[in-house]
Amino acid sequence: MIAMAGLFSLIQTSFTAQRYMQNPDSGMFIWMIISTFLAFMLPMILLSRNSWPEPVFWIACAIVIIFPYSPMLALEAFAALIARRSSRRRTIQASAAALTVAMLSEIRDAIQPSDASFWHAVFAKPNTGQNGVPIELLTDEPVIVITAGIVAIIETAVALLIGLHIRSRARLHEADARAAVAQHHAEHLQTDLASQQLADAIAAEAHDTLAHSLSLIALNASALQAEASKLAGSAEAQIIAEKAETIRRQSAGALDEAHAIIDMLRHPDQAWEQLTANEETSLTRESLDSLIADNRGGGLQLNTWIDIRQLSELDDDIGKIAFRAIQESLTNARRHAPAMPVSLEVMATPSEGIHIHISNPVSTIASPQPSDASQAHKPPQAEHPQDNKARGRKPQGVGLQGLAARVKTANGQCRYGLDDRHIFHVDVMLPWRN
Repeated sequence: MIAMAGLFSLIQTSFTAQRYMQNPDSGMFIWMIISTFLAFMLPMILLSRNSWPEPVFWIACAIVIIFPYSPMLALEAFAALIARRSSRRRTIQASAAALTVAMLSEIRDAIQPSDASFWHAVFAKPNTGQNGVPIELLTDEPVIVITAGIVAIIETAVALLIGLHIRSRARLHEADARAAVAQHHAEHLQTDLASQQLADAIAAEAHDTLAHSLSLIALNASALQAEASKLAGSAEAQIIAEKAETIRRQSAGALDEAHAIIDMLRHPDQAWEQLTANEETSLTRESLDSLIADNRGGGLQLNTWIDIRQLSELDDDIGKIAFRAIQESLTNARRHAPAMPVSLEVMATPSEGIHIHISNPVSTIASPQPSDASQAHKPPQAEHPQDNKARGRKPQGVGLQGLAARVKTANGQCRYGLDDRHIFHVDVMLPWRN
């Protein structure tokens, strides 16, 4: 567009300048030279037609009126304006202005002397108007002027149609894009609906099985406590009653946690609020003491070495991951190596970050597999998975693998596996800030 506008402006200027060639000292001749140089630069305003189509159009009209240029520059700006602005009033005003400028430019050339007019050259007889031969016209002057006016009307109409075509094509593309977005949104909603239906089914199943089983455990623990209370005065009965109370309390807590998870499945919009760290699931002195007491109360031989400082400044998300790491590691040790002593080391400082190390001996060795977080091994299993399958038992879980993935998302490291002395280690390192 810029090249075409510049070319037509140069052609028009070259014809107009012919009448001033005999007097190079005149002001009009200098004006023709200035117009020639500006014909290379002024069409550059079309580069701004996307951002400011209306100012570009009016400036182009002014340029065509002031300089002896073809209306091509104004018509290109007119088409760009129509393509980018859909106001009916603006369209009418711009069309009237473009037609006026085109008529003015074309008729201005048509009324020039024969040797300085593009339209006269069009209607000149062959082999005239060159090599010193005077120009001879094929028709009268009024016909040339009328023809120039008709061409101006046609040029304006073509520019209008081009602008309307570009506008309609842009609207079609926009409609296609909106349709694609709507379809994608509908597919996303369908996926969410299917996921929510699956979550509702899982929640219903968990409520009917897990919650029911935990309720029975709590009920049986209460019954055991009541039966033990009948054996008053016996030290064994007192121990049984205390254990029953512990079982009842822990099962009641597990039942509350199960209901909380079920609620998250049924109401995913509120799940993130429940998943945020709180006093019970973050690494605090109180939550750590409670976790250690619960495990010792359950019969776990737990030796601890803890050095924690300035936990109030610890990132909440990091604190929750650290607490879950300790909880999962102790659960893993209690599940796979019952009656074995467990060592827990926790160090948390702003300068060193968080370092958690848990170790326990195991009685048998399972086939090791690399973890996702390092080149360590899979958690130990009391029996080989094939032996479990042969005895009708369910395969071992993937708690530590999930923990390793969770630690990795926090830019930490998690390694676990057996050493040469058949001692299973879990080593977790987390930054102080995520």
